[in-house]
Amino acid sequence: MQVDLDVDGTQVAGLPRFQQAVFHGRRLRRFAIGLGALAASGAVLAFFVGLFAAQSLWPALLVNQSAGLLVLVAGLQSAWWITQWRAGAMNPVVQEIVAAEADAPVGWYERQLDRISQRWLNMLVQIGAPTLWLGGWALLTLFSIEQVWNLTLPPTALGVSASVGAALSLLLAFGLLVLERQLAQENLAQWPEAGPLAQLTRVAIICLVLSALCLLFASETSVWPVRLAVLIGLLPGLVAVELLLRAVLSLFSPRREQLEPTLLARSFVADMLRWPPQPLLALQHELHNRFGIDLRQIWAFTYMRRAFLPVLAVVSIVGWSLTGIHEVPLQGRGIYERFGKPVEVFGPGLHAGLPWPLGRVLSVENGVVHELATSVGEATAPTVAEPAEGPAPAIANRLWDASHVNDKSQVIASSRADKQSFQIVNMDVRFVYRIGLKDQAAMAATYNSADVPTLIRSTASRILVHDFASRTLDGLLGEDRVGLAEEIGRAVQADLQKLDSGVEILATVVEAIHPPAGAANAYHGVQAAQIGAQALISRERGAAAEATNQAQLQASIARDQATASAREINATAQAADLRFSAEQKAYASAGQAFVLEQYFSQLSQGLASARLLVLDHRLGGSSNAPTIDLRTFTLPADPAPARKTAQPGAAN
Repeated sequence: MQVDLDVDGTQVAGLPRFQQAVFHGRRLRRFAIGLGALAASGAVLAFFVGLFAAQSLWPALLVNQSAGLLVLVAGLQSAWWITQWRAGAMNPVVQEIVAAEADAPVGWYERQLDRISQRWLNMLVQIGAPTLWLGGWALLTLFSIEQVWNLTLPPTALGVSASVGAALSLLLAFGLLVLERQLAQENLAQWPEAGPLAQLTRVAIICLVLSALCLLFASETSVWPVRLAVLIGLLPGLVAVELLLRAVLSLFSPRREQLEPTLLARSFVADMLRWPPQPLLALQHELHNRFGIDLRQIWAFTYMRRAFLPVLAVVSIVGWSLTGIHEVPLQGRGIYERFGKPVEVFGPGLHAGLPWPLGRVLSVENGVVHELATSVGEATAPTVAEPAEGPAPAIANRLWDASHVNDKSQVIASSRADKQSFQIVNMDVRFVYRIGLKDQAAMAATYNSADVPTLIRSTASRILVHDFASRTLDGLLGEDRVGLAEEIGRAVQADLQKLDSGVEILATVVEAIHPPAGAANAYHGVQAAQIGAQALISRERGAAAEATNQAQLQASIARDQATASAREINATAQAADLRFSAEQKAYASAGQAFVLEQYFSQLSQGLASARLLVLDHRLGGSSNAPTIDLRTFTLPADPAPARKTAQPGAAN
């Protein structure tokens, strides 16, 4: 109950909390200074550790511990202001007012500044130093936690320093535990602020104990100590937010110098740090003490309190039963386990089974196709868009001596100067795979391998090493490349079947083969020489084919001409033979007449082109002989020769 000096000014001497106000003020002052020094030391140490090891566990751990101590320091200082008011109420100081004439400001600017300063001073006096200090401590706590909030810290081994830090944290936690027990056992009539301060002390104790656990279990493989060390800051952060909110809300409540102040550093979050937790009871007390609302007198709340447990039990049973309903997506399957034993494979849709943890469904892919590279590069920075008119980006460089993210280096045999040696070849081999569509394949992929991509990658690496041990660089860059992907795919699929992995290799793609930088130019020269040799061979083959075809043409023409001549001679001979046979038969049948006819025929043929004048001896009668005129006459061009058939016995 607050004391108003305007009403009860003479009765405060009999109250125990006023009698022990000076003693409590000394204790609070010592505790606040000591804990504040520890918090400052932790913050400074965290700052220097962060300069040399920013990704270490120590900065977050030390700052969160300091934040827990700062919250307690804020509560101790807030309680100290109250003890100072009580001590002043026990021994009031009479202030003598001395009237003194002050020099009034001369100019308007000086008067304006004096007026503004007076207003600010009055505002600060109205707000009060306890509110300002409490808000400052809360803001400092939140700022410190925000500076070290990083949930991506890598796990590291801290060595002996972790054991030393854990021992110091537990030692300080034990000292605070002693302080918490003393505050918790204080009589509320003698010290009303002891209870809230004990709750704030538990905040610092929990931060220290959790920090000690993080240090004791920190290792290179454990991630949870690092995450817990960062999440410790949530507890003092929530308390600091509540204290800051209380400081802001106190600005709207009237402040009287004669009214006993209340503790601003109360925390509902800190009050929950008790066993068993009673949040509803604490809320009920707050409503009854501050607003006079007694929830116990409301029938609805009484009925809700009685029916809360049965309703909660029914809702819990129904909700637990609904965990046996499983939804399998269209692109997935589910392996149903009953009491930890796989029973069947569920297809897409809704399925019912035993509720958790008696039955559960493990998700498996259903025909989803993946592409996997044999080598995975490190994560690179996000790609920045290059200007259209600017130079080509570095990623556009496709030379063989450039680095390729997904390439895997292989040692392969080669020859150099008639000597056996080895070369490093970078290859980008990709596998297109999926989990088999059968139920046995789904179970095998779930229970026989923890990481399917890692299994495929390790198997492919072993197959590639074994396969390239029997190949040469010249063969790999030549005729062996055609069947390389098929051989690798069959070998990897065979090994995966032996391991009963349930994985099905759909295709094997050799994206690129990059020979060594030194062999690239030589291989280019070999390719150029091979292309030139093939072109020369093709040209010579063309010339030879042309000469062969020309010779065959000439031979064919000569043979055809000879065949034609022989055929003509043979036909002429046959015609002559037939004519001779016919004339012989005609002579045999006609006799001298046939001969005479032949004579005239031959004579006609022989004299066909001659210019002859045939005279009949019978033209002049018996006494006049024919006269031949030997004069020359001009004949027309190509005149038709006069021809008369001579009679038998006529003279030419």
